[in-house]
Amino acid sequence: MLTALERYFEFERLGTNWKTEILAGTTTFVTMAYIVFVNPSILRETGMPFEAVVAATCLCAAFGSILMGAWARYPIALAPGMGLNAYFTYTVVKGMGIPWQTALGAVFLSGVAFLILTLAGIRQLIVEAIPKELYAAVAAGIGLFIAMIGLRNAGIVVPSPGTMVTLGNLRDKNTLLAIFGLILIAALSAWRVRAAMLIGILATTLLGAVFGLVTWSPGAYHVSAIAATAGKLDIRAAWNIGLAEIVFVFLFVDLFDNVGTLVGVGKRAGLFDEANRIPRMRDILLADASATIAGSLAGTSTVTSYIESAAGVVAGGRSGVTAIVTGLLFILALFVAPLVGAVPASATAPALIVVGSLMMTHLGEIPWGDPAVAIPAFLTVITIPLSFSIANGLAFGFTSYALLRILRGEFRRTHWLVYLLAALFIARFIYLGSS
Repeated sequence: MLTALERYFEFERLGTNWKTEILAGTTTFVTMAYIVFVNPSILRETGMPFEAVVAATCLCAAFGSILMGAWARYPIALAPGMGLNAYFTYTVVKGMGIPWQTALGAVFLSGVAFLILTLAGIRQLIVEAIPKELYAAVAAGIGLFIAMIGLRNAGIVVPSPGTMVTLGNLRDKNTLLAIFGLILIAALSAWRVRAAMLIGILATTLLGAVFGLVTWSPGAYHVSAIAATAGKLDIRAAWNIGLAEIVFVFLFVDLFDNVGTLVGVGKRAGLFDEANRIPRMRDILLADASATIAGSLAGTSTVTSYIESAAGVVAGGRSGVTAIVTGLLFILALFVAPLVGAVPASATAPALIVVGSLMMTHLGEIPWGDPAVAIPAFLTVITIPLSFSIANGLAFGFTSYALLRILRGEFRRTHWLVYLLAALFIARFIYLGSS
């Protein structure tokens, strides 16, 4: 039985084993476990019951991750997307006054649109149309994005009215705890300890508990709580033309955030083939679309691929077993949610910083001597962290790349879809600028 599974997941070709995959899946889970409480904390402001969203978050993350691992066989975990849940809450429900049930209907429609576009092969065309020169830029930009999130969560970098960001209070106990974790993970990584991140996260959490920096609020979360949101979506209300732009935003942002995550994790894991394509792309995108539909039915915002999957990849994860392990741990988290919530941001932040640093290696793949490539690549790399959006980075990279190709007289040497996407990105910027 185990031998058959190893063949199915291609252990030998990928150079992996059960121990490594389980460790990697656990690392990914620990790194993204914050979503178990962060997502419900955001969505509760729409009036959705907190306990119900906790259950929906865990179940949808489990469904999406296990589907991705078992079907697409990739080490990519899924969960309700950060940013999209904020858009759902603060723009759609609170800003436009739309009931959360109707907003869930819009998420469902966007999921169906994902599915149709994937079955029609359009999403695959978009991924394949991305110029190979920009793949490395996206991966590096995401690395900076991850590192920036880690530095912010650690309190090492904080907002500043005068300079946008500045150095935080390094004497703060939580920041000192994060710095300890960063040094520990860095040292273990330097010694080539494969479990460096997991050991670092757990050791930092334990130290934080010793010094009273870990908040643990025991409480009961039952699967039955999901009844308050499951099946409550209002598709008919979301179908009216007034919500077309909302469905489009859910579709557009998730599409390009997912592509960006796929490129970033794929580059780090070595998933691209010799033609610079990712095998089984259709299966990956179908898993993502199916998870979004399931999420809307259960009662949460758009489910998408998580860039934190890179932490598991760095820990050695290469097959779908990594994602399956992450999904199974999300099911377990449903019953031990308070314990999962005890892992502080200061314990996971160092892992994000280290993952970000490791993804900088892709900068060496960019031909910096060619301005027509270097400038779009630079805009992609810098815009992702500074705008806090993978989609914005892709937009700047695509648009500038297309414009420079035209201005250099190389219009016919570039895939037509690049120009179409650039036009859509420009339209998106015009829309955002007028809203």
